[in-house]
Amino acid sequence: MSVVLSAHLPLLASAPDGIQKLRGLILELAVRGKLVPQDPKDEPASELLRRITQERTRLEAEGACRKFQAEQVHADEQPFDAPDGWAWVRLTHFGEFRGGKTPSTNRSEYWDGTIPWVSPKDMKSLVVSKTEDYVSDLAVSDGLSVIPASSVLVVVRSGILRRTVPVAINSQQCTVNQDLKALCLTLPDMAQYVQLLIMGFERLILETLTKVGTTVESIKFDEFAAQPFPLPPLAEQHRIVAKVDELMALCDQLEAEQTDAEAAHARLVETLLGTLTQSIDATELAANWQRLAEHFDTLFTTESSLDALKQTILQLAVMGKLVPQDPDDEPASELLKRIAKERARLKAEGVCKKSTLLPAVGEDEQPFDAPSTWQWQRLDELLAITGGVTLGRKLSGRELISRPYLRVANVQRGHLLLEHIKTIEIATDELGKYRLQNSDLLITEGGDWDKVGRTAIWRNEIDECLHQNHVFRARPIVEDWNCRWTEMYLNAKSARDYFAASSKQTTNLASINMTQLKACPFPVPPLAEQHRIVAKVDELTALCDRLKADLIESRNRQARLSATLIESALQTA
Repeated sequence: MSVVLSAHLPLLASAPDGIQKLRGLILELAVRGKLVPQDPKDEPASELLRRITQERTRLEAEGACRKFQAEQVHADEQPFDAPDGWAWVRLTHFGEFRGGKTPSTNRSEYWDGTIPWVSPKDMKSLVVSKTEDYVSDLAVSDGLSVIPASSVLVVVRSGILRRTVPVAINSQQCTVNQDLKALCLTLPDMAQYVQLLIMGFERLILETLTKVGTTVESIKFDEFAAQPFPLPPLAEQHRIVAKVDELMALCDQLEAEQTDAEAAHARLVETLLGTLTQSIDATELAANWQRLAEHFDTLFTTESSLDALKQTILQLAVMGKLVPQDPDDEPASELLKRIAKERARLKAEGVCKKSTLLPAVGEDEQPFDAPSTWQWQRLDELLAITGGVTLGRKLSGRELISRPYLRVANVQRGHLLLEHIKTIEIATDELGKYRLQNSDLLITEGGDWDKVGRTAIWRNEIDECLHQNHVFRARPIVEDWNCRWTEMYLNAKSARDYFAASSKQTTNLASINMTQLKACPFPVPPLAEQHRIVAKVDELTALCDRLKADLIESRNRQARLSATLIESALQTA
């Protein structure tokens, strides 16, 4: 391994995607002849080429492969200087490329045979020993090429070519589909090195030999087949393969240790943050926070740990543990009286629909013990909750207008994504019913099981905007209602647990109905305390965001330094 690589191994491994980049560097150094020393006693590559040519000539005479004329690699085509004793050749010098196809799926007799049929989904490891699909001898007799064992299989058409070039060796005779090419080697004992060689040139292949702007990424196959590759003596090939195996095992070990360390770190953060929310009173909370603060620099070193800290801050806030209560605050009961009075007025005027009277929130429904100055209410007692416009309704014979509307995807926790907004036609006389107003709360009906009840505030970002029926609207009844408090609580753990327990769940999906949303237990602190809580959460969240930005910048600097070291290692190779 190069001196640069050895000296900075910890930095390279700990950088973002560091171990993956380290694997790539090992392969690139290997194919440049910089991973193991050369031995002047090795039979030169020219002798190996002579044996390949002799064997190829014999196979051609037997009709086992097509005739081939080697094309010399000129000096100006060689991307770097290879060590003495090496040679430059094109991939086609190693053997014959064969393609594949998909047998007719309408012919059941072509399928479920005993011959492996390799497609990109089977190319998940360095050796393909079994496949998801198998074909029959009849499929082979209909023109499907048979690939001998120890050939080198390459994915040449697939979306995965945006990121990597899968290369594998087949352990047994097989067939391939149209997205692969198989290099059937003249000398099969070179398979591991040829595989390593293509992997070592992955960066060049992705940057210069991949078609872009097409529906599906693909390799420019003719250019790929003609690409010059360096060939070491056979004995050195075996030493290179052994050294790469050794270093890849080291990378596996580093990766496993890193994964274990990250998992242990995540468990530690979760446990310590849990002590905060489980604190019985302010004194215990202060003590637990002090213990955590003493190790802040070592605990919150990842984006996920800072996200967990933000969620804990939010939960502490909605439990009344983030700011002190003030006995001089106007009690929550006064706010509730104003809401009840205004709701009664709106009902009398026909502006607000009468709703089913819900039972009071029982102690067994309260997710935590709220401060004595707080009160528990049903969400429906505090806000006017309605559904949105249903898509695909029949509106024939009515005057229609087109307006933008919000979907579930637009509503995230605490913010809206408004880059992609669709429009819908509704009846003109329904515009007032579905049109959003400033400070409306938008709450999602369903989605992934952990995303039900996502809540964000509407701030008139788009004129005349509506919401669809999978996004509930909760409108304040009194003007001084604190929408930020509502948004915070519905996005905090307590409400998320309620939605998860109440929702109808299928595989990976869940949803709540309006009845369940209206029945959600909701804590109401004094209004002045709500404002203090929101201000404190904003302050602490901003601190977390600054720490996260610093962390990202630090990791970016580490990534840039890692890239510089890798380039330096390759330039000195």
